[in-house]
Amino acid sequence: MIARLPPVVTVTRDIGRSALDLPYAISEIRPDSARPGQTHLLVDQTLFLLPGVTVANRTNPSQDPRISIRGFGARSAFGVRSIRILRDGMPLTLPDGQTPIDYLDLESVGRVEAIRGTASALYGNAAGGVIDIRSAGPPILPVAAQARTWFGDYGTRRVTGVVGGSTDAVFYQANVGHTASDNFRLYSRQELTNGYLRVGTTALGTDIVFQGLGLDMPTAQNPGALTASQLDANPRLPDSASVRKLARKAVHQLQFGLSATHPLSDARGGELFAQLYGGTRDLYNPLTFAVVDVGRVQYGGGARATLPFTLGLPQRFSVGVDAAMQNDLRKNWANCNAVAAATAACPAVPNEKGVLQLDQREIVSNVGPYLRDELQLGRVDLSAGIRADYVRFELQDHFVTDGRDDSGVRVLHAVSPMAGAVVRLSPLSAWYLNVGSAFETPTTTELGNQPNGNAGLNYDLKPQFSTTYESGLKGFLLSRFQYDVALFETEVRDELIPFEVPGGNGRTYYRNAGRTRRRGLELSTGTEIGPLALTAAYTYSHFRFRDFVSAGTQFAGHVIPGIPEHQAQGSATWRFQRAFATVEALAKSAVYVDDANSARAAGFAVYNLRLGADGLGRFVWLTPVVTIQNLFDRRYVGSVAINAAGTPATAKFYEPAPQRTLLVGLTIGVGR
Repeated sequence: MIARLPPVVTVTRDIGRSALDLPYAISEIRPDSARPGQTHLLVDQTLFLLPGVTVANRTNPSQDPRISIRGFGARSAFGVRSIRILRDGMPLTLPDGQTPIDYLDLESVGRVEAIRGTASALYGNAAGGVIDIRSAGPPILPVAAQARTWFGDYGTRRVTGVVGGSTDAVFYQANVGHTASDNFRLYSRQELTNGYLRVGTTALGTDIVFQGLGLDMPTAQNPGALTASQLDANPRLPDSASVRKLARKAVHQLQFGLSATHPLSDARGGELFAQLYGGTRDLYNPLTFAVVDVGRVQYGGGARATLPFTLGLPQRFSVGVDAAMQNDLRKNWANCNAVAAATAACPAVPNEKGVLQLDQREIVSNVGPYLRDELQLGRVDLSAGIRADYVRFELQDHFVTDGRDDSGVRVLHAVSPMAGAVVRLSPLSAWYLNVGSAFETPTTTELGNQPNGNAGLNYDLKPQFSTTYESGLKGFLLSRFQYDVALFETEVRDELIPFEVPGGNGRTYYRNAGRTRRRGLELSTGTEIGPLALTAAYTYSHFRFRDFVSAGTQFAGHVIPGIPEHQAQGSATWRFQRAFATVEALAKSAVYVDDANSARAAGFAVYNLRLGADGLGRFVWLTPVVTIQNLFDRRYVGSVAINAAGTPATAKFYEPAPQRTLLVGLTIGVGR
């Protein structure tokens, strides 16, 4: 029997550490090694088996999957909210707390690290959790290359080229892929070209890494959500208003980052770290209520020092600062698609863009210094940290022909402390507990979408604050069975809740709930028995409103919508020489669709199967794969539009998931 070692994680703003040394709920998965043959097309595949993490695939290429950690992120109408997303340590989350993940390339992912506990507060605004997607190591040869293709149901086609290598002086990795698919829903065609580049070297003892992500997506249609009767009749149908108004998006985005890490000579692992990053995004986004055009420039950076020292007892002190800027030029026009005759809003039909309705610049800046100290007392490690966040929203109104200047400024700030302790019960097990707070501002879109129709910033919408108490056990049993158990309770004040209004054409607005409470249990385990690898994760989420009055109705005791109370995931991979077979299972309980708990999407269980062979051949090698998603062709709802306008019978709550889907892939490679 070979003893397994605890994973080393880097997402903790520190040099690589054993997860057993840290008093937080931290998970690490290696998607391709544990579950080979992935298509690298779906973020829910990449994040599968992370306890506490829920991914709702909206089956809508115009709106990103909804990712949440312990309920943080469940309110997202598009993109990701409430959690921080990193790629190889480079922030993808904007200063206002939103993360567009349509440009997140998944081809070269080696491992995923996630913080579910209070340590995420050290990442600042919207850090209800942290996910850092890390690249696989570069090939050990100077040059290695792969060509990969996928094709299958719903007109899916993807072609990818991958190259990488390393020498004594430098390593490099790059991939570029083109994807086209009609997708399961009608009116949901998508075409995109995306890529990733990473180059690194060492100079004067300092590791320097450059990375870049790029996306060109000229087509991503928006099929919208369905009513209950439409869902029952045909889950492939699109929302008729989305089709009439040609709802869709086109995106062009680039982001680059440069980081430098200098290890200190102390054997206990100190380091100096600094990074700079920046990019641009151009979004053209016709929606049912308007045509939206956003041009964005964003940039930021950070610096951190981790200093081990002894002052009576061994300590590890970290101090750092993050700063970022987001500059959006936003314009809205009336959507004149399907308008038959000229109107005041659409004077020049059949032009798509009608009268200009909004023209403004949105500038968001933030700065967040933080520090943390860790104290070692034999088998007990104590940790405490604090972060201060200052987020400034400025709106410059350029549309003053309406006789009103809606320019304004809002400054939101908070101080977020945390403290924890971990006790090493044995070399391969630990018990921990912690308490900490987190802070989240509304995003610029959420501050700008006012139910009364006014432009400018919503000064009534407040940030949300949370305090989390957590305890858990993690380690290995008999040196072979990995386990992770976490219990938590989170109290949230002024939780941000999405809703729609009648006649709003599907536009999402936001309000604050008074108080909510989240209690949960997270379990994960895994082992290898000969050629068989088994992994499972379970999440229990008891999330309730404690005090929330809306339109004169008290919702105290109601379930917070959008999150299943129970989620179970499992996978089994069997290997025989070069061949492999992987079975995955996902089960979720019913999900409420609104604050009143008037309707819900039914629970479900689905299974996926992949069969293939890894690296057939020597100098030139092949990897064929056949994958079947939703093996038993189950009809189910993958995501819901929370608090959609209308009655339970007429509201468009439901976003159906794909039925059985067959894909075939082939990789041809040279070198490894």
